[in-house]
Amino acid sequence: MTGSGTAPLLKVEGVSRRFTGLLAVDRVSFSVPPGEIFAVIGPNGAGKTTLFNLIAGVFAPDSGSITFDGDAIGGLPPDQVCRRGVGRTFQIVKPFPGLTVEDNVVVGALLRRPDVDTARDHAHAVLRRLDLFDKRTQKAGALTLPDRKRLEVARALATDPKLLLLDEVMAGLRPTETDRMVGILRDLNRETGLTILLIEHVMRAVMALASHILVLHHGATIAEGSPQQVVRDPAVIQSYLGAEAVH
Repeated sequence: MTGSGTAPLLKVEGVSRRFTGLLAVDRVSFSVPPGEIFAVIGPNGAGKTTLFNLIAGVFAPDSGSITFDGDAIGGLPPDQVCRRGVGRTFQIVKPFPGLTVEDNVVVGALLRRPDVDTARDHAHAVLRRLDLFDKRTQKAGALTLPDRKRLEVARALATDPKLLLLDEVMAGLRPTETDRMVGILRDLNRETGLTILLIEHVMRAVMALASHILVLHHGATIAEGSPQQVVRDPAVIQSYLGAEAVH
């Protein structure tokens, strides 16, 4: 799904962030229409996770602006950004290991459902969508990596986001598990209209999901466009993909 012709759900304009001399994000601008799956790719150290942290409120931008659903959110703390409708996963999955799978998701559901029973019902619906309902009574710390990755998505999804930020949710997965996650995310986008912004190194997943790609290198944008345009861009091939990626 795309939201062409409508106002962007997320608009990032000229955003920069510096850490003691390192320019981690360098005047990056892009916009994500509602209902789109938008990917950010690039080599390690390109500034991708820093960009996510700026959107999610972990860091404030040094310059530039971030607008979500018409409101400025740059510099707001993470809890306020989440309440406005931005959910996120983390590159290093961080479930509450001593809690059950179900209770991990209930914690997220309580953001908008103060009644525990209602929150639990919502958590069950999310767990079914992520193929985790049958494991709801297991301790999160006992899950396999693929299950932990899907639990991370479930926890973010339970907060009812309008925009879901996914930070390398396919890293470390075997191709069959990658394809499973791609199917879940594609169905989620198609059936609910959820807008997804993802950082991903697994190009088979990016090509299968994204309708638009932004490529970062040394904190700056070096390419932006459709997947087909981006993978043939000489700068992207040289800095990131390698010549074999387009054959």
